[in-house]
Amino acid sequence: MSEAPVTTANLRAAPTVWPQLEQLLPKVSKPIQYVGGELGAVTKDWDAAAVRWVLSYPDAYEVGLPNQGVQILYEVLNEQPDVLAERTYAVWPDLEAQMRENGVPQFTVDSHRPVRAFDLFGISFATELGYTNMLTMLSLAGIPLDSSERDETHPIVVAGGHAAFNPEPIADFVDAAVLGDGEEAVLEITAIVREWKAEGCPGGRDELLLRLARTESVYVPRFYDVDYLPDGRIQRVVPNRADVPFRVHKRTTMDLDAWPYPKKPLVPLAETVHERYAVEIFRGCTRGCRFCQAGMITRPVRERSITTIGEMVKEGLEFSGFGEVGLLSLSSADHSEIGDICSGLADQYEGTNVSLSLPSTRVDAFNVTLAQELARNGRRTGLTFAPEGGSERIRKVINKMVSEEDLIRTVVTAYTNGWRQVKLYFMCGLPTETDEDVLQIAKLAHEVIKAGRAATGSKDIRCTVSIGGFVPKPHTPFQWASMSSPETIDNRLKLLKQAINSDRSLGRAIGYRYHDGQPSLIEGLLSRGDRRVGAVIRRVWESGGRFDGWSEHFSYQRWVDAAAETLPEYGLDLDWYTTRQRDENEVLPWDHLDSGLDKEWLWQDWQDSLSEYEQDDCRWTPCFDCGVCPSMDTEIQIGPTGKKLLPLTPVNAGLKVPS
Repeated sequence: MSEAPVTTANLRAAPTVWPQLEQLLPKVSKPIQYVGGELGAVTKDWDAAAVRWVLSYPDAYEVGLPNQGVQILYEVLNEQPDVLAERTYAVWPDLEAQMRENGVPQFTVDSHRPVRAFDLFGISFATELGYTNMLTMLSLAGIPLDSSERDETHPIVVAGGHAAFNPEPIADFVDAAVLGDGEEAVLEITAIVREWKAEGCPGGRDELLLRLARTESVYVPRFYDVDYLPDGRIQRVVPNRADVPFRVHKRTTMDLDAWPYPKKPLVPLAETVHERYAVEIFRGCTRGCRFCQAGMITRPVRERSITTIGEMVKEGLEFSGFGEVGLLSLSSADHSEIGDICSGLADQYEGTNVSLSLPSTRVDAFNVTLAQELARNGRRTGLTFAPEGGSERIRKVINKMVSEEDLIRTVVTAYTNGWRQVKLYFMCGLPTETDEDVLQIAKLAHEVIKAGRAATGSKDIRCTVSIGGFVPKPHTPFQWASMSSPETIDNRLKLLKQAINSDRSLGRAIGYRYHDGQPSLIEGLLSRGDRRVGAVIRRVWESGGRFDGWSEHFSYQRWVDAAAETLPEYGLDLDWYTTRQRDENEVLPWDHLDSGLDKEWLWQDWQDSLSEYEQDDCRWTPCFDCGVCPSMDTEIQIGPTGKKLLPLTPVNAGLKVPS
């Protein structure tokens, strides 16, 4: 596929492409998403900036704009007087075709400048299925797909986000990757680029990448060689020059109160998946769910104080006008002061149109008081609980310590406090899973409806059962696990649907949503892949792969064909990466990338899971030696602080009601 021609003689002058782009917008769907100018957007003097970033979440505007990570970095960078940051998102195929035909390059939505003109191109990956969109953006920008073919006229392409903890499948396409939190990392990278440019760019692109690699917290794949064993497994990953570290360490922002972002959230012009002011109330999780990469790689727990949360909500709502506050974390009800946070915010905003939501709520952390505070103003946002496994046995395997009694008691609490709809999230394809484990989901759903009807005296209640496919992730105890075949998962989902509908009076009150096994298998290929998987990604993109995270655009056959065309060259196939179980001594593609977790501890937890042994939450019990706290010279941060939410004055106090 040809790259979009670059028609600008002097790219670094970065004139806007808006005059050319504007003519194309009447020909495409949802043109408003490409216009920019949102409340909270920042445009700065191009010539006054010493370092220029373009930031992206590689998906459509409606998914990318609300992304918390991009919004935070956008604001952190633009607060620097000599730094400029703009945003770009993946364009839909209709606009991509128009851009290629008319020579319009990938652009930013803020000032519609060519992406290629910037110093750094930061891409945040929450899921590996965004890799093909990255290639589209690079191609449209006129940036060579292979990092080895780029020169000083091209931006440094930096990957971040959770998927960057194994960037090996995209090692050929990115120049660098940052593991962990970005707030301090982007400022350190900016300082290095600023100094290099001020010195006249000595040593060119290689010298700049070397300076980044020397920080020991920026991974530059070109400085590492991978050797393979005859059977295809990795023998070792080693630096190919003496001044590059053997291991690259993750970045961790310890004091969240020092980084109260976003202060001025972006308010979208077009409809997006989330329209709320989101406050991250803490990072990290020590519950120890063995499937959960986010919980493992974001350790240790770091709480944002109740006073900072209150101030952020106050300023964020005043600026944005949003009607919902999302209290975000991996398990928001686990904040040590969550009761005071919710009651304080409910007091402040009682009688207004502001509602509170906890998008992530553990079954065993939800209670009557929390339910009442969340529903105080009469608006009840959706409630989602995630038992993850249908049977008690499989919940022990995955270390999700939730009993059937816990779940029913929690859901009944919601029903009796006015909710009429709850969502229950489960996974299919978990290690050691049997048909019976999955069929227990139907039994649970039936019991939930029966208990809800008995408690409320009403038949007007529902629950939605949502099923996702299990994907083994790096830096988790399940990183060694084999995946179930799509056929196995699809058969279990079929049996489950039949079991839910076996009792029609209960079944009609239960919604059923599921993802079939095919996208999960491909995500598994990408999540645990090595550099050889890059050939598969490129082939999929060349054959039209776009927006693989969207079911209507995803083609399983396209990925199967691409794997069959490229992997035999290495003596491998799709099953080798997905349904094969790894052994203890295998060198994993990400072993040289340090998440802080001890590999021996992860292996022992994998063995414990096979024995159905549950591990307690180390937040409240003695240390289990996972390795994070000693390696980072830190400890878990927990409250309570003893402080109260300030200010406590209701926002509508003093307002007179017209007579």
